Amino acid sequence: MEEEAAAELRRLRDSIDNMDAALVHLLAERFKITQQVGDLKARHGLPPADPEREAQQISRLRALAADARLDPEFAEKFLTFVVAEVVRHHEAALRDSAESSIHIGRRGVGQ
Repeated sequence: MEEEAAAELRRLRDSIDNMDAALVHLLAERFKITQQVGDLKARHGLPPADPEREAQQISRLRALAADARLDPEFAEKFLTFVVAEVVRHHEAALRDSAESSIHIGRRGVGQ
């Protein structure tokens, strides 16, 4: 019986490992897209954070979580963590864009 339990535990853990890998890949794809958003915002001088959009996303994700029988509070904490990282990336893109503009402006005349 212990062998059966060990085999079942291994099978379940393999499933968890596969889901973890899928989550990492999905997050990587999400961050590729949010990087494009950050670059676009930086080029057009838009603020890195959009509190209205973030509130809509939290509300939407909480509803999705409830439908999926996942704790909406957990889903909100997860999205809040992800959004904070995205905003940090957007702030960096804005700084990089501003620094590039300054360097181009300094080189511009007579170069």
